[in-house]
Amino acid sequence: MAGRDDGDDRARDRERDGDPARTGTAPADLRAFAVQLRRMNGEINRLVHGFAGEHGLHATDIQALAAILDSAEPLTPGRLREHLGLTSGAVTACLDRLERAGHIRRVRESADRRVVHVHYVPDARSAARAHFRPLAQATETVRSRFGEEELSVVLRFLTALNEELSTVRSPGR
Repeated sequence: MAGRDDGDDRARDRERDGDPARTGTAPADLRAFAVQLRRMNGEINRLVHGFAGEHGLHATDIQALAAILDSAEPLTPGRLREHLGLTSGAVTACLDRLERAGHIRRVRESADRRVVHVHYVPDARSAARAHFRPLAQATETVRSRFGEEELSVVLRFLTALNEELSTVRSPGR
């Protein structure tokens, strides 16, 4: 009954790691935010690593797929390199893996034949949606517990945090 044990472990984690209702910490406490963000990151990483393993991909490949999916316009390998903070060679290897696995296609779409755009293959997008559907369902379940004003604040917070995090670099970079 691993599922029940996992739930028990998560409940203990909430008790120990920053659930304000259980620890008595203020909701705006920085540590409580850090703990909850790490927990969320860990849960999402668990799903990402599962998808990567099922498709013979690396976690970085999944980051690249997310960037391609979320981009308002087709990405070039250069823009993807900047987004992921990888070398040109690493991005090429990543795109090669994704193309071999049938997740992306590279297309020369402009008059300048040197420009390559990367597109998510529709069938692969469907497979990703199916895998990550539980994440979407969990998100919708939690969203339904909040009013529009609260959700607006949460979204504003997450947007601002992501913008701020996008400027942070490792000390060695």
